[in-house]
Amino acid sequence: MREAHDAQLVHGATGLLGELNRAEVLAAADVHVARRVGALAGESDDAVLLALALAVRGVRLGSSCVDLRAAVDELVREAPQVEWPGDDWWARVAASPLSQGDDRVLVVEEPLLHLARYHHLEHSLCRRLAARLEADPPAVDEARLDADLDRLFAGDSFAEQREAARRAATGWTSVVTGGPGTGKTTTIARLLAALSAQHTAQPTAQRPLTVGLAAPTGKAAARMREAIAGAAAADVFTDDERTWLTSLDAVTLHRLLGPRPDHRTAFRHHAGQKLGHDVVVVDETSMVSLLMMERLVQAVSPTCRLVLVGDAEQLASVEAGAVLRDVIDGLADADTSAVTRLTSGHRFHGVIGDLAAAIVAGDADRTLDLLESDDPAVRFVDPDELDAVVADRPRSQARAVARAAADGDVEAGLAALAEHRMLCAHRDGPWGVRTWNERLEREVRTFPDPARPWFAGRPVLLTRNDASLGVHNGDVGVTLDEDGRLVVRLDTGRDVSAARIAFAQSAYASTVHRSQGSEFEHVTLLLPEQDSAVLTRELLYTAVTRTRSTLTVVGTPDVVRQAVERRTARASGVARRLAGLLTRD
Repeated sequence: MREAHDAQLVHGATGLLGELNRAEVLAAADVHVARRVGALAGESDDAVLLALALAVRGVRLGSSCVDLRAAVDELVREAPQVEWPGDDWWARVAASPLSQGDDRVLVVEEPLLHLARYHHLEHSLCRRLAARLEADPPAVDEARLDADLDRLFAGDSFAEQREAARRAATGWTSVVTGGPGTGKTTTIARLLAALSAQHTAQPTAQRPLTVGLAAPTGKAAARMREAIAGAAAADVFTDDERTWLTSLDAVTLHRLLGPRPDHRTAFRHHAGQKLGHDVVVVDETSMVSLLMMERLVQAVSPTCRLVLVGDAEQLASVEAGAVLRDVIDGLADADTSAVTRLTSGHRFHGVIGDLAAAIVAGDADRTLDLLESDDPAVRFVDPDELDAVVADRPRSQARAVARAAADGDVEAGLAALAEHRMLCAHRDGPWGVRTWNERLEREVRTFPDPARPWFAGRPVLLTRNDASLGVHNGDVGVTLDEDGRLVVRLDTGRDVSAARIAFAQSAYASTVHRSQGSEFEHVTLLLPEQDSAVLTRELLYTAVTRTRSTLTVVGTPDVVRQAVERRTARASGVARRLAGLLTRD
């Protein structure tokens, strides 16, 4: 929106930076960083400062580097009046003091340009992964492993999962990827039982297998713990295995690595002080940023198995990097069998599964045919009919949560929250989360007041971790009036005074990004009426696969088509760098 960009204008900015700022290509932050760093280095060449600004912009948008030529090819449509630098651009950037010396800011690896910090992260991550993949494999008792895998993964329907477990058991690093319902949690639970049997059978074993279960967010970690415990109920496990699996905890990656109060991106466990686990399993790896993945891999001992689990088709981290997809792509041509793709779905059958597959394939025609079919599991609604959609589940859900809170029936309120979620592509604007949370709040509160957001019956979604309260980003709850004091009862069973919660939003609607790792019986997806850069294949796929049973999509065929045909564009050197390290002579 033009009004939003006006606040991003840098007054007094001239040259290429000023032109591209006014053309809405560069944000104020991109321009300020480029000008300030250039001034400190004594660099005044407009072309070099533009390259730096584009590198900063790339990280802001989720990339770890920028392909200058590809960026120009894309952006020239947005700023046709700009005279972009000529064929000597790379040479000018490479010769700049910004690209020289140990304290350089830019790293030139044509066609990619990195900020030095992200170049270091990519290089470190790939070097450490390659070393793990090329190391001598762990010693295993093949006969025992075969017997345990045959017991735990009996039958042809578990062939993919059995192969994934074998690869994880016989290598130091492995990746298990697949969509919802393809058996990723089943694989991990049964793999851990097999690894525990291997460990305890060793003559020198004096303790149980130590396992670190982790996920990017507190909510994802809680779901991981619950899913492992749920999978342990299968009758393939012995009583001892079941008891052990249900005792395992799962934590955030930050907690696993040990946060330091004096440094936001440094941890107590690192290359010089390794984690003490025998196995580390990371769930929802698609949400892990480049920085956190590098910190994790350097902290994992060479004699610890590392298993990365996730859906590579989902949205990537909100921070820089699309590491799961990059690692999978980097391993594709290498002489390694570290990656297993699970494709046999057990959760989705029928139109929802077909729809997810069509989106992943980039088949817009098939996607629209399925959305417009007569199958009762899917509704495709024109934006003009949105009021009727809201009058259905969103409005009834808001009222059901409020009634449950008034009756003191917290379980009913939490059940109503889990039953449905409205998902939006944007936080702001007429189709954004903020607008729809306010509109649905009016169903139960006559005069919503942003300055006084708390009220009895408010459904709440926490948006940050707070260790002092023991709450996590993604926790949801219902607000109760307890003798005049507003208290939030969270789905984790914890009660927290509303007055102590600093970062929360109403939970009627959330962004698709915030829904990752969650499941709801019904999902209503609101797509903006006009095309938007955030509308991508990955966003649409992530939203569609949040439902357990039915889906309503509000949007136009053109917007759906544009989303399916646009992949998330994140520039990165990880795949190429990793492949190069693993295939070198």
